[in-house]
Formats: sequence, structure tokens, C-alpha cells
Amino acid sequence: MTFAELFLIAVGLSMDAFAVSIGNGTVIKRRRKAVFAALMFGVFQAGMPLIGYFLGAAFAELIKSYAPLIALGVLGIIGGKMIVESIAELRSKGSDSGDTLIKEPGIGTIMIQAVATSIDALIVGVSFAAVGADILPAVSFIGVVTFVISLVGVFGGVRFGQLLGAKASLLGGAVLVAIGIKTFVQSLLSG
Repeated sequence: MTFAELFLIAVGLSMDAFAVSIGNGTVIKRRRKAVFAALMFGVFQAGMPLIGYFLGAAFAELIKSYAPLIALGVLGIIGGKMIVESIAELRSKGSDSGDTLIKEPGIGTIMIQAVATSIDALIVGVSFAAVGADILPAVSFIGVVTFVISLVGVFGGVRFGQLLGAKASLLGGAVLVAIGIKTFVQSLLSG
């Protein structure tokens, strides 16, 4: 596997984490939590291919069949909650308010998001085993790329959230729901 191939895989795997990071960034106010969120996305994007590599194709096929449904459920619930909270905030403050009282995602929510956006990486780990990839450098690289991309996303979302307040959280929630739907629909169309 070439460096270019690995880079493209890493970037492709990190796109859902990037989108969720932007949504998180609309409500995360503390720099430490933003870095923590990006780190968890990187850790889980690295960990899932490692697990897939060692567990093999049989278990990965089982996960693969449920991964789109899991992503739809988890991202739909989290995104739906953000949408409901932002609509309630907009109604209580008026749509002209740039302030938001939408709560930051907790550590548990961030961990669930990290798992939900990295399940597809489990299958990548199985393919790494099939082609005989050197797994530790590969997953380390994937983790670093995802961390950097997620960090850019969350800090971009912070800026976006400061500009739009609760409206940004509404958009962030809609993005999470859309990612869950996209993942589910793609699985239906491809299989």
C-alpha cells in the first residue's frame, strides 16, 4: 500500500468525523473540550481498523451489515436533540439572538459520536489484513489525519457557532441527521 493510497483512505474515513466536528464546534466553548473531541475521533478512527485487522472478515461482515443502521440511529438521535434544543432556544430568545444556551456535548456523547463515525473503519482493517498492510503505521497515520481534520472542523464550527448562535446548532444537528441518513441510504443502494 502506497503512502498516497493510505492518505486517501485516511481522509475518506475522516470525513464523517469532520462533519460531526463542525456540528460540535457550534456549541463547544472550551478549547480543551474541542481538542478532546478531535482526539477521540482520531483515537477511534485508528482503533477500529486495528480491531478489524485482528478480528477478521467474519465478524466485520456482521458489523458491516448493522453499521449503517447504528450510524443512522446514533447520529439521528444526537442531531435530532441538537435540532430540538436549538429550536427551543430560538423560540425563547427570538430568532435575532446570537447567544445560545445549547449545551456542549458531554464526554459520553463525544465518545458515542466517535464510535458511530468510525464503524466503517472496522471494515478497512479487515482489508488491511487481506493485503498484508503494516497495520501499526497505517492506523497511526489514520488516527493523526483524523485528529487534524477533526480539529480543523471543530474550531471552524466554533467560529461558525459564534457568528450564528443557536441557528448554527440547528444546522449542525441537521448535518448529523443528514450523515446518518446518507450512510443508511448508501448501504441500501450498494447492497
